[in-house]
Amino acid sequence: MAKFNRLLTSILIGTLLTGTAFALNGEKYLADASVTLAQAREAALKAYPGKIVSEELEEESGGSGLRYSFVIRHHTAKHEVGIDAKTGALLENSVEGKNPD
Repeated sequence: MAKFNRLLTSILIGTLLTGTAFALNGEKYLADASVTLAQAREAALKAYPGKIVSEELEEESGGSGLRYSFVIRHHTAKHEVGIDAKTGALLENSVEGKNPD
């Protein structure tokens, strides 16, 4: 129950901080993440300030193998920012290409 309350609180805080009201893709991995969604959003926006337009929690090579991936828009530019879901380390901060993954 405490884990659920933390999750709910992190989602609500993240929504208030980013103005984002969409679902996180990859919810099934949340139990394996040491970093909350709110913490990952904060780290991503620190790496590339703007508005989060999509977010995903996924298994991907590099780091611990579990990462939050955010697409952040600032004016017309979009960046993909990856945050390790177990350590909070910045894994990626790059311009999103024409064919985003």
